[in-house]
Amino acid sequence: MNANTTPEPAKPHADEDLLARARAWLAEDPDPATRAELATLLDRADRSDGRGGAGRAGLAERFAGTLQFGTAGLRGEMGAGPMRMNRAVVIRAAAGLAGYLRQRSPGLVVVGYDARHNSERFALDSAAVLVGAGLRAALLPRPLPTPVLAFAIRELGAVAGIAVTASHNPPRDNGYKVYLGDGSQIVPPADAEIAAEIAAVGALADVPRPAGGWEVLGEEIVASYLAHSGAALTPGSPRTVLSVYTPLHGVGQSVLTEAFTRNGFPAPVEVPEQAAPDPDFPTVSFPNPEEPGAMDLAMATAAATPGAELLLANDPDADRCAVGVPDPAAEGGWRMLRGDEVGALLAAHLVRGGRKGTFATSIVSSSLVGRIAAEAGLAYTETLTGFKWLARVPDLGYAYEEALGYCVDPAGVRDKDGVTAALLVAELAAGLRAEGRSLTDLLDELAVRHGLHATDQLSVRVADLSLIADAMRRLRADPPSELAGLPVAAADDLRDGTPELPPTDGLRYRLAGGGPVAAARVVVRPSGTEPKIKCYLEVVVPAADPAALPAARAVAARTLATLRRDLADRAGLPTE
Repeated sequence: MNANTTPEPAKPHADEDLLARARAWLAEDPDPATRAELATLLDRADRSDGRGGAGRAGLAERFAGTLQFGTAGLRGEMGAGPMRMNRAVVIRAAAGLAGYLRQRSPGLVVVGYDARHNSERFALDSAAVLVGAGLRAALLPRPLPTPVLAFAIRELGAVAGIAVTASHNPPRDNGYKVYLGDGSQIVPPADAEIAAEIAAVGALADVPRPAGGWEVLGEEIVASYLAHSGAALTPGSPRTVLSVYTPLHGVGQSVLTEAFTRNGFPAPVEVPEQAAPDPDFPTVSFPNPEEPGAMDLAMATAAATPGAELLLANDPDADRCAVGVPDPAAEGGWRMLRGDEVGALLAAHLVRGGRKGTFATSIVSSSLVGRIAAEAGLAYTETLTGFKWLARVPDLGYAYEEALGYCVDPAGVRDKDGVTAALLVAELAAGLRAEGRSLTDLLDELAVRHGLHATDQLSVRVADLSLIADAMRRLRADPPSELAGLPVAAADDLRDGTPELPPTDGLRYRLAGGGPVAAARVVVRPSGTEPKIKCYLEVVVPAADPAALPAARAVAARTLATLRRDLADRAGLPTE
């Protein structure tokens, strides 16, 4: 049903079934807040004055199905019912995970959580369920970055881990991310097997939840993470760069600051309005460094900080890292680098430092790292989106994804880690300054050496998820033969998988070059964590020398703008 369709009146037996399911859920809901929410909806739905439709609509939305495992777990809006994040859903998820682990690898499960509303409560419920199922459970000592949880799994020899976090989602959301004993997020078939165990959970009253029996880890686990945080740094490297830093109201401030000072960097200057954890995220519309306006306060702080050379940001659970640099041509004197730019900078830095192993990116990230790896004689591979895939690359040396995720120390954290990535960016910036260069100078050098790899994204947030399905269906039914005047040389419907990739809901177009453009690429996919459809664009334009870069950038900008327009038109999407 699209946003302009009037729903048909509900049939009486359908109403009765909906009300019965809601009452059954209410009877076993352990949370007074969501019980009250559900009771209010039921009262409205029971109205006999003809105005019960709003209550029935609210119930229908909450009982339209169940939250499904997506990007390594659950994520959604908090509230009552099986389509919301709440204690009943979390208890069932923990019971299903416990059933899965008891059959395969019973042992210790580490549970971490961020500072969002209900995160600690969900973590405590999970620990109780795990202990009640006969497993050992250990809670992290306080709200901490997700990378600390990923580190703790391997450090403690755990069989699994749970991170209660919604990462960069809006304040009303929460989530439940599951890791296995290798410290990486679950992938098929484990997700489906856990989902089957969740579906088999009976009445909540039959799920044992003792009042104690789990361990609360001490600060020693944080100290161990911090002691390992500099593993990717080069001994004796310059470290005198001054940074401005924001955790965007998340949990990164204390851990990142300690990581910097412990490894010999000046303590970053904090953005005071955003330094303390706050689950309401009062200064931003979305707590995501990529969202328009999210970095305004941080850039203003950087502009007002004498001697600041670097701007760093984490998302609320600190597994992503955003980077800003001084730019006299930008409004306010600072600009944020794209994730692909940071990914290439870190790759070049690690190559120069002698990093071995396979370099990896996802199919939606820039192909520039592949060229950097090839020049260095290193293996390179591409995976589906998400670190649940990137972390499983054999002999992984470095991995990144365009959405600000970087794994710079696979031996320590086999996942994206916004703290250790920030350390490495700071080391690179300090080292370049010692040579009289900057991060933007290095980007220019890479563009001349390998071609300017310019990327952009058409990302559309929707209220009606059917609009995403309609766009994908439209592109499949009438695939483009050219975009931005460039012929489509190869088109992959990723539902069928490829020899290198498992199946996923996505489309990939490789475009032949034309004129000054050497090649281009487009990937279209629904987001795994938000109600968005995302179109990832890349254009490669050669530049013979630094003097040719302005013209190359102009060509790339025009081509990317036309790609956005053409693709939006073909998919029936707005461009803004």
